[in-house]
Amino acid sequence: MISNIEKIEALLFVSGEDGLSLSDLSEMTGFMRPAVSTMLEKLAKKYKEDSDSALTLLHFGNNFRLATKPETSDVIKNYFDAPQLTKLSPASLEVLAIVAYKQPITRLEIDDIRGVQSGTILQKLTIRNLIKEAGRLDEPGRPILYATTDYFLDYFGLNAIDQLPALPNIQPDNSSDTKDLYLKQFNEKLHENEDDKNGK
Repeated sequence: MISNIEKIEALLFVSGEDGLSLSDLSEMTGFMRPAVSTMLEKLAKKYKEDSDSALTLLHFGNNFRLATKPETSDVIKNYFDAPQLTKLSPASLEVLAIVAYKQPITRLEIDDIRGVQSGTILQKLTIRNLIKEAGRLDEPGRPILYATTDYFLDYFGLNAIDQLPALPNIQPDNSSDTKDLYLKQFNEKLHENEDDKNGK
């Protein structure tokens, strides 16, 4: 049987870098806010005292989120530098394309276009320095805005973001077509740059 603290932990895990507020956790679990606050304190203490755990609990603004301890940074860098991860997955390219064309953009807006949760992919793209935080939206929750980096331009052989092919007009309510169009145009630009580098 899952414990109450495990419920809190599970929700924080799936929320990714956006995290959840005390009110969010209270509403999702049905626990009173003081009880949630106590469980968060216990969870933070658990991570701090457990030398075999790589996790820590961060509190920023009104939100709480899980993160890896600073001591793990070297091994995490090895993960993203591994040869098998040199090429971006279709899902990562999809998210990167949406950020490139719609920046600055929030995770929820990306999720709405893709129809699936994108938090983990955004974390990976951020660690690989292809995207960055570009401020926060001035609305409840202060969601993070994402934009591409200078390294993104170098990675794809671009001098400026406006070198991406222009997107034709599309229906704003057709998220599936929007996603496919972003990815199609982005892949065309990617292959075009690869051909240039190979002297074709």
